[in-house]
Amino acid sequence: MDTAGHWEATPRRGLELTPFRGLRYDPDRVGSLASVTSPPYDVVVRPDGLHHLQSADPYNIVRLILPQAGTPSARTEQAADTLRRWLDEGILAADPEPGLYVYEQRHGDGMLQRGIIGTLRVTEPAEGVVLPHEDVMPPVVADRAALMRATRANLEPLLLTYRGDGTAAEVVERTVDRPPLLATTTEDGYRHRLWSVTDPEELTRIQTDLAGRQALIADGHHRWATYRRLRLEHPSPSPWDYGLVLLVDTARYPLRVRAIHRLLHGLPVADALAAVDGLFRVRHLDKPLAQALETLADAACAGNAFLLAGDGVFHLLDRPDPDLLARTVPADRPAAWRALDATVLHATLLDHVWHIPEDSPAHIAYIHDTAATVEKAERDGGTAVLLHPVREEVVRELARQGVTMPRKSTSFGPKPASGLVLRALEI
Repeated sequence: MDTAGHWEATPRRGLELTPFRGLRYDPDRVGSLASVTSPPYDVVVRPDGLHHLQSADPYNIVRLILPQAGTPSARTEQAADTLRRWLDEGILAADPEPGLYVYEQRHGDGMLQRGIIGTLRVTEPAEGVVLPHEDVMPPVVADRAALMRATRANLEPLLLTYRGDGTAAEVVERTVDRPPLLATTTEDGYRHRLWSVTDPEELTRIQTDLAGRQALIADGHHRWATYRRLRLEHPSPSPWDYGLVLLVDTARYPLRVRAIHRLLHGLPVADALAAVDGLFRVRHLDKPLAQALETLADAACAGNAFLLAGDGVFHLLDRPDPDLLARTVPADRPAAWRALDATVLHATLLDHVWHIPEDSPAHIAYIHDTAATVEKAERDGGTAVLLHPVREEVVRELARQGVTMPRKSTSFGPKPASGLVLRALEI
């Protein structure tokens, strides 16, 4: 692949992005567009964040992406019933003609991200078109698949990146000079704007440019795995051949990469520290979170490092015993993979030292917000494990090699707000 994001040998089929009739909230029927949006389903911190979003507006999208009921089947049925009711009542309505959607996120801290929302042909990793970089948890894929089957909808776009700087980017830049379909500012300070591209010539320019591109999954591995599962369940051609995505050209709009932290239920900090005694260097940091994270960043430059919290102070783990790593980290992977903090966390600390199953919600939670992870650990008596983010170029290079990182290793952002545009498969 060259620096422009093309394959050196152009593939038979690349990214195939198609227009669709987006479902959008009628702004006259809801409190505000901001009040019906939500972060992606896996970023909502439950139960606090869920309750906050549910109370923000009776039509908040969280009632579709995270329905609350006593059993899994009741949850999916509830989401399907809610979506049908909102469509019947005109809360959600389909745009009159198919289009691709230009989406912009802007923040006062200087962040500006623009991309294109459309339905993308679902491919397998072996095709080399959409590259995953993380493993997925089968129970989460099963949960998302049940929700999509019941609603027959893609309720939120996943985030893909590519390196382009071509004609698709030029169409995006021209489009944002027009009045948007919607504009709203969410409580996190991000301003969101959305435009529809329906002109056939503009659509062709976008599609032709993307046809030779390769994308990296930045956020939404479980949803992409769900798209793949559902495509296999339905004979082609069918609407399930495509899934809702946001494509961001990082040659123009680089993403921010943050870590995803772990909250270990039922493991007090004292017990976690006792188990690593003699295996890692441990330093106790009596300083605020921001300064503790700076210390973590400095330590991560020299090797594997983690920050434990939950007892009112921070504890820096670094300089792991080389013999311990040799015994616990699989040797049949690239050196860059073996050196990842997430690899050492899962292979060495979770599996070998603390004996915590990584796919059990009863034992571990994955939380994007750093402060929230610490607060929940202190409140619940568990251990927060804070990580330093991996560099994007490391992620991309491993993905090109076909090597997946440990699940929930990275958090690319900003993530698209859920609730601005949805896709119903039958519309």
